[in-house]
Amino acid sequence: MTINIKHIANLANLNIPKAKLEEALSKFTSVLDIVSQLSEIDTKDVLPTSQVTGLENVWREDEVDLSRMLTQKEALGNAKNKKGGFFSVSRQINY
Repeated sequence: MTINIKHIANLANLNIPKAKLEEALSKFTSVLDIVSQLSEIDTKDVLPTSQVTGLENVWREDEVDLSRMLTQKEALGNAKNKKGGFFSVSRQINY
């Protein structure tokens, strides 16, 4: 199997210096060797599962918990900037 470590690094958005490419290739190959050992494990009697806790449908009812609600005054109490009963924040422009 030929591994193009530059291509893999590019796909993973990793900037590996040229001096470290051989070391990265060696480490990557070691990881692949370990992962390939997993195929040797006998799993024929193991049932497929997506979770292991056994919990099902653990949703709470969607009810308002008034004991945990803050009044508007309490919510804004520590706000550095507020305006018209709301938090006031500076506009953020990301280009």
